[in-house]
Amino acid sequence: MSLKVQFDLQREGFAMDVELNLPDSGITAIFGPSGSGKTTLLRAIAGLEHIPGGEISFKGQAWQQDATFTPTHLRSIAYVFQEPSLFAHLNVRQNLEYGLKRIGKDQRRVSLDNAVALLEIDKLLERQAHALSGGEQQRVAIARALAVSPELLLMDEPLSSLDNKLKEEILPYLESLHKELDIPILYVSHATDEVARLADTLVILKSGEILGAGPIQEMLTRLDLPLSHQKDAETLIHATVTSIDVEFNLTSMECGGQLFTVSGNRLAPGTMARLRIAAQDVSITLDKQTGTSIQNIFPATVVELQEEGNAQVMIKLQLGDNPLLARLTRKSVQELSITTGMQVYAQIKSVAVLA
Repeated sequence: MSLKVQFDLQREGFAMDVELNLPDSGITAIFGPSGSGKTTLLRAIAGLEHIPGGEISFKGQAWQQDATFTPTHLRSIAYVFQEPSLFAHLNVRQNLEYGLKRIGKDQRRVSLDNAVALLEIDKLLERQAHALSGGEQQRVAIARALAVSPELLLMDEPLSSLDNKLKEEILPYLESLHKELDIPILYVSHATDEVARLADTLVILKSGEILGAGPIQEMLTRLDLPLSHQKDAETLIHATVTSIDVEFNLTSMECGGQLFTVSGNRLAPGTMARLRIAAQDVSITLDKQTGTSIQNIFPATVVELQEEGNAQVMIKLQLGDNPLLARLTRKSVQELSITTGMQVYAQIKSVAVLA
């Protein structure tokens, strides 16, 4: 654990109590509704918010402790805001080069050419910033942040001002940062689809309080946390492509000895991807069914049950090494006499692949 944050903030109408140890790799999503303290947390880590008595350290270096307070420009970070904030009077190349002034040549771990290639903005370099689309501007802003070779990249809802089409345009580039660069990312969002696609670690905030922090698969399936009870509650499973059925346009993917069949064949064998399984697409039977159109049927163990209102029950199953959520009616649970510890079969009607 390399990023440690501890502070107690008391303001009129808002209080925040934080104690976190976060990994120095992958993408950590800071998730919660508006007003939960996500941006305050990010600004404190960046040094834009000085909270007296707080302690923040990164890779063993104290950024804030007792009388020590490292100003923002001396922290090895880059910050991508909701708005691109490009210099309108400069072209794209000049915007990128402006960021390079912060660091010496011997400190550059991400070359400008590499940042340009990752975000695929080589054809935009001579364009004026004001002439770019919203998606193009945000890609340039991310490339500019990478150009300073940060040891930590902070992103504050970078897709919130974009429509769904532009979000889908940007998301693959964010995934490429995850795969190609060894730079930890703190990613603030209130959008579950972004979090599911990008995050390795998830911090859940509500009204200034940390409800939970840990691997995303665990956070999505903990029945004591709100995400497992949302209408679109889901499970994420990391699986590897084993084979392609060209005739029927299907892909087989394996995880922990379980073989999933999913629609489409766009991923090559050996590719690892995330499987997204909605709780409402999982049903339970006491015996393995035959003569059914459902392709994905697995033995599972009932771990926990929690009622949702008067009509439904959320059930946490253990499927091999992975947790799995299933939302059933209370009547079905009663008729099947489902209790914790039972051995059942999980039928998964639909599995989406998140590349």
